[in-house]
Amino acid sequence: MLVLLAAIFVLHIACICLLLAATIHNAWWMTDTMSTDIWARWSLIAGNWNYTELPGIYPKEYLQAVQASSVLACIFCILGLFVFVAQLYTLPKGKRFLFTGAFQLLAWLCIMIAASIYTDIFHKDEKQGWYGASFILAWISVCLTFISCITYFILRKKTA
Repeated sequence: MLVLLAAIFVLHIACICLLLAATIHNAWWMTDTMSTDIWARWSLIAGNWNYTELPGIYPKEYLQAVQASSVLACIFCILGLFVFVAQLYTLPKGKRFLFTGAFQLLAWLCIMIAASIYTDIFHKDEKQGWYGASFILAWISVCLTFISCITYFILRKKTA
């Protein structure tokens, strides 16, 4: 049982790390001379990376939805970890970790909304460039937070 709890804890920490990396790192869309994230754009000029604002052509409402959803996913996942640790000590034997699962479900929903909006709205017609590592990490964290969510809903505190 201790190994199972350690594995679930490591999965949860991995979810948090991936969500934070996807939200903070500047690699959602890339070209050879430019790197864009959900906060700003970095351009390679004369061998130096320079910070610039995101282009005005980006729909502000969708961009803010992506930003807010990404941040909320991080918050819910971190809160879920604290709730899990609290439930380990306070949950009666034989009960399920439903409250922790609910936080992971919210984190999953938020990061899925962020990644889906970004996929559908931004960079659809651009021929040059590719999705970067942060975008891929966001989709990987969608999968991992969903697995973690299901695990918490199924997991029961040991009775004996």
